[in-house]
Amino acid sequence: MKTKTQFFSLLLMLPLFMFTACGQNIKKQKNTKNAITMENKIEKPGNPYYSNTDTTKLNISNAEWKKVLPEDVYDVTRKADTERPFTGKYWNTDVKGTYYCAACGNKLFRSGAKFSSTCGWPSFFEQESKNSVVFKTDNSLGMERIEALCGRCDGHLGHLFDDGPEPTGKRYCMNSIALDFIPDTK
Repeated sequence: MKTKTQFFSLLLMLPLFMFTACGQNIKKQKNTKNAITMENKIEKPGNPYYSNTDTTKLNISNAEWKKVLPEDVYDVTRKADTERPFTGKYWNTDVKGTYYCAACGNKLFRSGAKFSSTCGWPSFFEQESKNSVVFKTDNSLGMERIEALCGRCDGHLGHLFDDGPEPTGKRYCMNSIALDFIPDTK
């Protein structure tokens, strides 16, 4: 009972902490000429694990993820489901900005690495950093593929293929539902 009370107390204090931290960040941004402000613009008050700035590796059970993620995001990121091609919100966009993991907020891709692959899912030729996306072998559905996972929460994002454009020759074929997007602003 005490643990449950402590959890709810922490949950109630979290918005106050976030408001204070965001206020400091905004003040800092105002003093920076022509700054691109994109950090901490997505708020998911029901998800205490979501952060656009924290890169700490998460080890959260699927049961806990089920409590904090919308069902469609849970199905893709935790159960490796796939959205239908040409239906996701980001497959055919070219707005400049940054893509984040929809489950935990980890920075994954910049729009400059996005390209039109005509496969029906958002595709990128390069990840944001060496650790933003990690990989594992996927032999499901009778195919040999490389599964792309969020480097922070191990959530399923999509797959990696070797048919992308230069300079990498890679195609990170992602599910839109596994991504959040923050457009660049000046």
